[in-house]
Amino acid sequence: MEFWARPMAEREDAFRRLRALDHPAFFEEMEVPFAPKGAGYHALVRHADILEASRNPEVFSSGEGGATNVPDMPPEFAEYFGSMINMDDPRHARLRRIVSRAFTPKMIRQFEADVEVAASRIVDDLLATGSGCDFVTEVASRLPLKIICDMMGIPEKDYAFIFDRSNIILGGFDPEYSGDDLDTIAERLLTAGMELQGLVQELAADPARQGLIAALSSANLDGEHLTAQELGSFFILLVVAGNETTRNAISHGLRLLTNNPDQRALWLQDIDGHAPGAVEEIVRLAAPVNFMRRKLTRDHEMNGTRYREGEKVLLYYWSANRDERVFADPLRFDITRTPNPHVGYGGPGPHFCLGAHLARREITVMFRELLRRVPAIEGGRPDRLHSSFINGIKHMECRF
Repeated sequence: MEFWARPMAEREDAFRRLRALDHPAFFEEMEVPFAPKGAGYHALVRHADILEASRNPEVFSSGEGGATNVPDMPPEFAEYFGSMINMDDPRHARLRRIVSRAFTPKMIRQFEADVEVAASRIVDDLLATGSGCDFVTEVASRLPLKIICDMMGIPEKDYAFIFDRSNIILGGFDPEYSGDDLDTIAERLLTAGMELQGLVQELAADPARQGLIAALSSANLDGEHLTAQELGSFFILLVVAGNETTRNAISHGLRLLTNNPDQRALWLQDIDGHAPGAVEEIVRLAAPVNFMRRKLTRDHEMNGTRYREGEKVLLYYWSANRDERVFADPLRFDITRTPNPHVGYGGPGPHFCLGAHLARREITVMFRELLRRVPAIEGGRPDRLHSSFINGIKHMECRF
């Protein structure tokens, strides 16, 4: 875990050397207090490997022990974190069909006005500070948190509760969220999951409740309804993933603009015209989710390397988005980069990010407001999350 707290230049260099190897490196698993230590994993760091593994979910399984953790997920964790992201088809497909109706481009367009109003109010509050604030907590986190909570039908009084529990669940081993005693991390994670599941059950029981919770509670697909456990896991996945990853993309985006004034100036020349390319480039370099895990269901050869049934592989999206074989001058922030086949929303296949349309819209609107109304805003030195899973920024002072 210490590696993920090292300076970013060291991380860049380490993954560059891994990509230069003849075959994926194999690593031992670190010991964690809440799961047995496994046999290790292959680190897939090249773009081509991640695309091929993503396109072959019948070989590279998400459901064999979980996709969001290196050790196999303990049974007690599955009750709260056993969502569709940790499943294979056909169960994964069944659950995704139920919730995907709320995330189509047509449905997202219905929320456009809400996104614009929320972003405008956030910038109003930013300007009211007079000179700056913690950009992560006061700007970047507020828009995705409000939108996903509004979509779910969560009242504003619960926003802070959702934000806090999301930080615990995705905080990794960062002491700000997990505490100094690693032996209690499992208890903190399970408590956060239990509390979020309790909230969704309370909201679902309200017959007057509107939003996605009500829709999921009554969803009927081929005669089946979501179980209470499935509803709870869905809720945790959506509220956590629906605000954490976009929050980090927006935070990284401001830092990228601060460090690349030429690209800021270019974007300011045509804010709407450059927005699509700029947003994709922000997501490429931000890569909010560092990796997902897969487990081999059978022996398989891929790009010259033989993998055995039962072995684990980690799909390092963060590294694939910097692969020199795919991206010219990959560390350069270029809002006109084309093509830009990044895997910031995951690789192709059934587990591609369900909320990608919504995330793109939120990032676009947030930066449109910032560039139009606070064009000189800059982000200071980021306080990075100490996590192998999330490429997060916890705090970052901004100034204007």
